[in-house]
Amino acid sequence: MAQPQQKKLFEPLIIRKKVLKNRIFSTGHMAVMLNDGCPTDSMVAYHEAKAKGGAALTIIEAARVHPSGDSGRPAIRAYDPSCIAGYKKLTTACHGYDCLVFGQLTHPGREMADLEDGTSPVAYAPSAIPNERFHVMPRELSEPIIHEIVMGFRVSAQNLKAAKLDGIEIVASHGYLLGQFLNKNVNKRKDKYGGNFENRYRILDEIIDAVKLGSSSDMLIGVRLSGDEKEFRGIELQETIKIVEKLNKNEKIDYINITAGTSAGLTGSTHIVPSMRFEPGYTLPLAKAIKGATNKPIFVAGRINTPHIAEEALISEAADMCGMTRAIISDPQMPQKAESGRLDEITACVGCNQACIGHMLNGQPISCIQSPETGRELTFSKLKLATKKRKILIIGGGPAGMKAATVAASRGHRVKLIEASSMLGGQINLAERLPGRSEFGGITTNLANKLQRQNVEITLNTEVSADFVMQEAPEVVILATGGKSFEPLIDGRENAHVVTAWQILEGKANVGSRVAIADWRCDWVGLGLAELLARQGCHVRLACNGMVPGQTVNQYVRDNWLGKLHKLNVQTFTHLRLHGIDSEDAYFQHTLSGEPVILNDVDTLVTAFGAGSVNTLEKELKNNFNSNLHVIGDALSPRTVEEAILDGLKASTLI
Repeated sequence: MAQPQQKKLFEPLIIRKKVLKNRIFSTGHMAVMLNDGCPTDSMVAYHEAKAKGGAALTIIEAARVHPSGDSGRPAIRAYDPSCIAGYKKLTTACHGYDCLVFGQLTHPGREMADLEDGTSPVAYAPSAIPNERFHVMPRELSEPIIHEIVMGFRVSAQNLKAAKLDGIEIVASHGYLLGQFLNKNVNKRKDKYGGNFENRYRILDEIIDAVKLGSSSDMLIGVRLSGDEKEFRGIELQETIKIVEKLNKNEKIDYINITAGTSAGLTGSTHIVPSMRFEPGYTLPLAKAIKGATNKPIFVAGRINTPHIAEEALISEAADMCGMTRAIISDPQMPQKAESGRLDEITACVGCNQACIGHMLNGQPISCIQSPETGRELTFSKLKLATKKRKILIIGGGPAGMKAATVAASRGHRVKLIEASSMLGGQINLAERLPGRSEFGGITTNLANKLQRQNVEITLNTEVSADFVMQEAPEVVILATGGKSFEPLIDGRENAHVVTAWQILEGKANVGSRVAIADWRCDWVGLGLAELLARQGCHVRLACNGMVPGQTVNQYVRDNWLGKLHKLNVQTFTHLRLHGIDSEDAYFQHTLSGEPVILNDVDTLVTAFGAGSVNTLEKELKNNFNSNLHVIGDALSPRTVEEAILDGLKASTLI
């Protein structure tokens, strides 16, 4: 039974004749699991895991309704009947767990990426107004093509009807084509589709009619809107309320789904998948304001990452359904665990955006750094118990070692984990100390809870030698000894004040008032250090080795951070290679021109060069254990938490 504090979350919601068994749904999002514009078995398994875990509804990603909306970014072509079989297979799988399935229909308009052959497409929009994010100059849509697109929505709805989906969501959010028509700053047309509000709204009205005609009478129809696009010349809340008031009068619409942001600019796009730098549930005030303008059910999404926040949203009457997409990606069983009161068993999303939207932006299937099984269901969702229970020694209590221990123990092995320091977590314990990164520490908490439930034997404050290992006499050894701060050779170091990023985060270094950060990694460490030191009152110059600070971090995390640094007056430099240092100045070389760049008046140089492997035991143990010795995480090769946890999963499935 659900705990009292989660009671509202598990009340059914009835919309016409459709019953949503609880108030948790997965919003439409691109999973990059397609073959020639059609859902694959991987996508079926991905959504089936959500259904099996207890979600009431999963909305399948934005599908294209017309060839003019196709781009190089993989998307379902809903206008092509070849998509029906994949949709139907997915729907059948989810229906087996009493989970409804809706499909999203959209056209990106001017928000177009390159085509598969690398060329730029002809991007269509209401008017020839360029966007700021992709620097696309669109072609104004003619009325005949507008009519084709409207018909494309109808044809696509017919295909979704044939696939037995339960509903259709029309995407008018995030600055895509319908949002462009609704935006007076983007729609400058002089015909019946532009000018006053009624004309700008006209295409949405026509599309609602088309979708209704193409769908079956029992299919639900919803519209997704950005409550506030939060972008220069974007749609603001009061304008959205006006749209909602219009939708409220349309009996063909069954619900309205509220989010935030737009694809049109770098600021607005960070709200499409808001990172941990945004407050949990920060979109709820938008939803509540909009709910006051309609009697239709309101769905909402945006950093609703725990059952507690979702429950608050429902009790406060901000919404009727809560989109918890990344929370379900992080733990597909989250709804079931919450309903049965097993809240401490939930692998809570930390909003890092690394393997979900980060993968998608790179054109790769999405996953989760904490739960690499997500997106790899066909490989890892049904791990079998070990045929032979073995004694396993895991050396290192960072994310790689912790993941390996939890999975190995779950398969029935006897697992002992030894950590040299006084606490588990490894480098996560440093990462969480940076501004806006405290939530990252939840990874350690989540893994530690699993270790406890699996009764893994844990020993802290213990250095492990080869002799120690031989005395333990394990059958399998997993080396997860991690890394240590990499310190480059720097000319003049002996005459200057040089500290590492790790020393600052460990509280082992003082810095002067004028700081230069040599950021070779171009990741969140350099960004975070710059913010940390600037907030402490230092004059900060961030010199990165790449094209932009945070180059290796996905744009939804990086761009928000760069905005913060600009407000803090942090000076940023790109394409710089650290060359040397003296008592007053730091010397760099421009990586493209080869010319020297000197940063004057530097009190402290901070190096952010990542980690080097700690793996001396590998050579000492290799002859004794051969194939029963596994090296994972940074001990194998310094990378990120994502690869460390994936290494731990893979190693523990081989035993």
